[in-house]
Amino acid sequence: MRMGSFKSRESSFFPLFHIVALSVCCFAASCDRSGTSAEGSKKLEELRLGYFANISHAQAMLGVHTHEFEKAIAPVRLTHRVFNAGPLLIEALFAGELDIGYVGPGPVINAFVKSRGEGIRVIAAGASNGVVIVARPGSGIQKLSDLKGRRLATPQLGNTQDISARHYLLRELGQADVDNVIPIPNAEQSGLMVRGEIDAAWVPEPWGARLVKEAGAKIIAEEKDLWPEKEFSLAVIVTTPEFLKQHPQAVRQFLAAHIEMTRRLNAEPEACAAMFIEAMKAESGKSMSVELLKAAMSRTKYTNWPLEGTFRNYATWLRDVGFSRQNVDVKNLFETGILNSLVKE
Repeated sequence: MRMGSFKSRESSFFPLFHIVALSVCCFAASCDRSGTSAEGSKKLEELRLGYFANISHAQAMLGVHTHEFEKAIAPVRLTHRVFNAGPLLIEALFAGELDIGYVGPGPVINAFVKSRGEGIRVIAAGASNGVVIVARPGSGIQKLSDLKGRRLATPQLGNTQDISARHYLLRELGQADVDNVIPIPNAEQSGLMVRGEIDAAWVPEPWGARLVKEAGAKIIAEEKDLWPEKEFSLAVIVTTPEFLKQHPQAVRQFLAAHIEMTRRLNAEPEACAAMFIEAMKAESGKSMSVELLKAAMSRTKYTNWPLEGTFRNYATWLRDVGFSRQNVDVKNLFETGILNSLVKE
């Protein structure tokens, strides 16, 4: 197995423990630039949002590019930043560079653990499912058990798909280690697969659909089928307890716009698909066909409700793959009072 060329790639990632530990230090030392201070409370002037250019973060993509988020929180100014995967978004949140973010359960649990339950809160969800495992043509991989020992790409060390892949290889396939799991940014995987440098990828949509189209990959499984209820949280909305306490009205206005985007994604999928393509092109300079996007969206469920069972599983999996040594009670992770109130209204 030709792993040598990837050793330097994985080692270049800052270890997940140190990313979160450093971020927690930044979080503890930072002050809210527009929240409470020695002089009291200050008016919020800017809300800084983070998300990925993924189907699972469609509400964020559409809310930003239709200016609906901006209108909802006015006169507060909205700024945004796009990330490749969760650990870097969490780092930015804890460093005081973001206020609200869309992110997967794995990095959220890790951040919750490392901050001793003090640094992060889940206030809503964005999507469930929407993760596929694909294999390159000619790899001989036809089913999940064929992944054993093969070069498997994930979006980033410690992101949600990376944790799922490592857990599956270790606990389900019985591998002695996971040296064959290679963290590679989503946008770089297609070229590597075409050149035969990776055998498979465990990725969120629309990157799975892209690999099918651009690299001739074959979908061998959807991750949802590995979960007991055939559903798991893929993207949730997070903030810090401080921001939630200091700016509940801004959070409420933002979540109201998010809920409306969720409704539109479910009620008007074709119109939203067209808007998403425009947003994707604006963010990445890359376009995609309507057919590709529809295929990706068909494997993704849009919802406002986080699934606590997903987080309990990831808390266990983090320990299984060596990213944590602690048992975690996730009940204090969720602050969905504002969401509940908005839905009732």
